[in-house]
Parts: sequence; C-alpha cells; structure tokens
Amino acid sequence: MTTGVFLAVLLAAAMHAGWNAVLKVRLEPFVAMTMVTGLAGLVGLPFLIALGLPKAEAWPWLFASVVIHLAYYLFLSEAYRQADMGQVYPIARGGAPLLTAFVSFFLVREPFGAAAGVGIAILGSGIALMSLRGKGAHFDRRAVGFALLTSVVICGYTIVDGMGARIAGDPHAYSAALFVFDAIPLPLYLLWRRGSAPFAKMRYFLVPGFAGASMSLAAYWIAIWAMTVAPIALVAALRETSVLFAMLIAVLFLKEPLVPARGVAALLIVAGIVIIKLG
Repeated sequence: MTTGVFLAVLLAAAMHAGWNAVLKVRLEPFVAMTMVTGLAGLVGLPFLIALGLPKAEAWPWLFASVVIHLAYYLFLSEAYRQADMGQVYPIARGGAPLLTAFVSFFLVREPFGAAAGVGIAILGSGIALMSLRGKGAHFDRRAVGFALLTSVVICGYTIVDGMGARIAGDPHAYSAALFVFDAIPLPLYLLWRRGSAPFAKMRYFLVPGFAGASMSLAAYWIAIWAMTVAPIALVAALRETSVLFAMLIAVLFLKEPLVPARGVAALLIVAGIVIIKLG
C-alpha cells in the first residue's frame, strides 16, 4: 500500500466518523440511516449521469452489494434498538477487518505479509475494546448477536465491492451506481413498514442529512477505489479506524468522558495502523 492510498483511506475513516457524528440528530437510528442513504443517492446521481453505468460484468456484484447493504442497515438498526451506538458500533466494526482478512486470504487468494496480519489483529482488538463502558455497564446478548451479524455483513459487502470495482475496471462508475441504487430499497422498506410519517420528520434535518450523506459517499467511494489499487484486507482494516476518529470527536467536541479502557483501545488502534504501514 502506497503512502498516498494509506492517507486517503485514513481520510475516508475520518469522514466516516464525521457523518456518524453529524447524524446525532433527534431522529431514531433507522430513520436517520434511511435519510442519509436516500440523500447519498441524490448526491451520487449527477456522478452516475456523468460517468455512466459500469460494464455489465460488474452488475451482479453491484446488485449483490445493494442486497447485502440492506441486511447491514436492518441488523445494525436492530442492534441499536437493544443497546447504544457506543457499544454496538465498535463490536460491529471491530470484527469486520478480521473476517475480511480471513476471507480475502482464503477465497480471493490475496496474500498480505505477516506483519500486516499482526497489525490487522491488533487494530481489530483495539476497535473491539472500544465497546467497553466500564464497571457495571449492562450489555444485552441480543445486541451482541446483531452486532456480530453486522460485522459478517460488513465483511460481505467489502469483499463484494472490492471485487466488483476491480471487475468493473472503473471504481468511480461502480461507486456512483452503487450509491444511487443503494438509495432505493431502504426508503421503500421504511415506507412499507411505517408509512409516510418518518419522512415528514426528515425535512427538519435536511442540512445535517446532506452533510452526512456527502461524507458517507466520499468515505466509501475512497475505500472502493483503494481496494482496486491495494489489498482488500488492508483497506478494510484501515477503514475501521473510523472508530478512533469517532472517539476523538466525542471527547474533544462533544465533551464525553474518556473511559480508561478506550484510551488503551486507542493506543492499540494506533499501534495496529503503524504496523500495517510498516508491514
């Protein structure tokens, strides 16, 4: 992985944390997620018109990604119903790079060095440690289960999009198409389950919604491009450092307390990043 790609993926991780911070609006997680997904499709539409559709060989991967992303939204929202984001999110994101490294090595046949493997393991452990909230904190087993399912789904769409963008030969056309098509199922699902009432509430949050949608699009677009020029496992691991940036935003800007375990987790994540880059 070149230094340019390395820094671009870290920027994508920071933007990923940023759009999650922007979404701390007075909307329930699933409605907020639907708003960002729909608006990201609108942001991506001019790019799709300009770039055109990816070649036909990539379409099965593209539509598989849309289906897997829908499962991601549903599993993650269900986990949030059981516990808060601060505990669910790190578990979901922490398990994903480890699973992705395993799958990319054995199924995609994409090797990486021993040092990089150690770095991925350390980074993933640090991300998972972020979920600790301190003594006496309650955590629902059902929430853990959905968070772990979410990590499996993240691994799934990461591998699919990495391969799909490579087959497309143009990661930019692939990314634009993905965001536009991905914007369709979730709003339809919400409309089917709950009618138009949630959409009426969204109109009060369009400014932060568009900001979050733009960062979400840019963050994953960079990741998809990076997976065409660097090993998928390394990109996936670095992308999950978004948890570290989210912690920094929470402590520095939202004035949330820093739990000691999270300080240790931050050091592990930084150590993992350094080892991956040096490896």
